[in-house]
Amino acid sequence: MSDNHNLLAEQRRALILEEVRRRGGVRVNELTRRLNVSDMTVRRDLDALARQGVLEKVHGGAVPVSGASTHEPGFEAKSALESGAKEDIARAAAPLVAPGSAIALSGGTTTYALAQRLLDVPELTVVTNSLRVADVFHAAQRVDGGRPGAATVVLTGGVRTPSDSLVGPVADAAIASLHFDTLFLGVHGISVDAGLSTPNLAEAETNRRLVRSARRVVVVADHTKWGTVGLSTFASLEEVDILVTDDGMPETVRAEIREYLPELVVAGGEADGGEDRREGAGRRS
Repeated sequence: MSDNHNLLAEQRRALILEEVRRRGGVRVNELTRRLNVSDMTVRRDLDALARQGVLEKVHGGAVPVSGASTHEPGFEAKSALESGAKEDIARAAAPLVAPGSAIALSGGTTTYALAQRLLDVPELTVVTNSLRVADVFHAAQRVDGGRPGAATVVLTGGVRTPSDSLVGPVADAAIASLHFDTLFLGVHGISVDAGLSTPNLAEAETNRRLVRSARRVVVVADHTKWGTVGLSTFASLEEVDILVTDDGMPETVRAEIREYLPELVVAGGEADGGEDRREGAGRRS
């Protein structure tokens, strides 16, 4: 681990999480020495990672989460996590949307950030099971007075989840009858073994339908999602065409991702001058 005390909080937390998963646990006093930061800074980092559900705090340190995650935070709680990374990911993903295309945006705070970047893309048809995403486009239409070229929004219907997504048989039936060029998919967790996963069983089925209806699947996920496993898997890595993530993703993990996905886009933060990196990859056979 680095001993650079100038690391950004998100980069520092990514290093802590990588160490916890690699070693099976860390102690606070070890982290303070290795990162050259205060005891209070390390404890704040561990608190933030514990709130995300990616590790468990224990006396004097932290250990990996035990078993599959079944907790689904609400939309507001998730919005407060890694907000800068989500904005970077949204900016990097927006150029993947062509004018006049039909796209789908799943529920989630990263897809919500992306929706706000797509308001000026003309003639879009947007299929979504997210109330929050639909509100972004509807609010823009009210302000613009129905300007020419504004997006057409198709809201699936269904039962509302804590994260303000619509799921269940109504949503599934609506999605099954549609076809779209690109799906932008937010995830609770992503890993080599479990693929894409969520703690909500109904949401898993709705996400499966979204993946089946898309010609191209783009996952938008910040670095904390890697290695997290939810209760239900809804897609394998082989079904993903592009992963857009942030520069908090450790290089060791990026190398692993490049073995499984055709393309990895790393969104550059302020430290990189906002420069995004598109890295070709190749699936394992």
